[in-house]
Amino acid sequence: MKTQLIVDTDIHPNVNSAAVLARLPEPWRTRYAGGNRSASSLGWWNPNGVNRPDAVVDGARIEGDPRLLGRHFFDVYGIDYGVLITGGTLHLGLSPEADYAAAVISAVNDVMIEEWLPVDPRFRIALAVYPNDPELAVQEIHRWGDHPGVVQVQMPSGARIPYGQRFFHPIYAAAAEHNLPVAIHPGTEGVGISGPPGAAGYPTSYFEWHTGLVETYIAHLVSLISEGVFTKFPTLKWVMVEGGISWLPPILWRMDKNWKALRMTVPWVDRLPSQIVQEHVLLTTQPLEEPENPKQFHTILEMFDAARMLMFSSDYPHWDGDAPDFAARQFPAHLRDRVMSQTAAELYKLPIPQPV
Repeated sequence: MKTQLIVDTDIHPNVNSAAVLARLPEPWRTRYAGGNRSASSLGWWNPNGVNRPDAVVDGARIEGDPRLLGRHFFDVYGIDYGVLITGGTLHLGLSPEADYAAAVISAVNDVMIEEWLPVDPRFRIALAVYPNDPELAVQEIHRWGDHPGVVQVQMPSGARIPYGQRFFHPIYAAAAEHNLPVAIHPGTEGVGISGPPGAAGYPTSYFEWHTGLVETYIAHLVSLISEGVFTKFPTLKWVMVEGGISWLPPILWRMDKNWKALRMTVPWVDRLPSQIVQEHVLLTTQPLEEPENPKQFHTILEMFDAARMLMFSSDYPHWDGDAPDFAARQFPAHLRDRVMSQTAAELYKLPIPQPV
């Protein structure tokens, strides 16, 4: 008998390109049909591949069909809800060609809402936007922001300027108006009009890039606090998807220490940064840090409000994903229900099934 609710906050569907094409107006339809899709990637080699090779049933990719995804992932692991994040739209978010990118992103959102959400009541979607033209992003949020299947606004973590800056504030105002959190997801650092993948420049291997992803998340978090985003938008929540966990406590300590001496440089930051972060920012769990001594990981969880800041994510079907049963075992018993379901259910306003 199922004893634990599970909300998965990071699942990657593969949207059918023909369905996207059918929703594109000209001239974007001709361009998309010709194979010109997005800002691509920097091409580091991952010997595992991005998607698991075994996520196939009768020759069909599981993540490419909503019914297969429900049957062979949600059913197998007893997932009560899952947030679907379309990976291709992240790269489009850093295209230098705003109108084309925003049109394709809108078409992908339409496919998810019209062809995926009706298939399975457990599905929820992250609404992708093109963040480098806030006016276009705001239009998309107003277009679908009140749909019951839309639970957050999704942006790439790769960016040309830190996300706290005022250029992006219209996006946050629109998200707050629709009571939607804003989330970022990695994979686009250094792509398109993004800045370099790391603070020191360009890595030379997938290992180096993947290990250093936390640099981007730290930069955005410090920017959000420094620019007073959560003072300006007091109801806004921010979700850091797939950025790790262990880096957070030292950054909170560092911000608190510096704020005490330098608060006059950021007068809109009216209390300890750690307090603001723990009220407004959430992290997803995958990829979990795995020290040889699990107690060390548990010690890190005691250094911040893990019970209200962490949400389980599998990253299915990616190569480094964490299955729900594996992830649940990594957390102490007193945190397990919060991390695996309750925090996400509260954030996304998900109805929780009552035990029979």
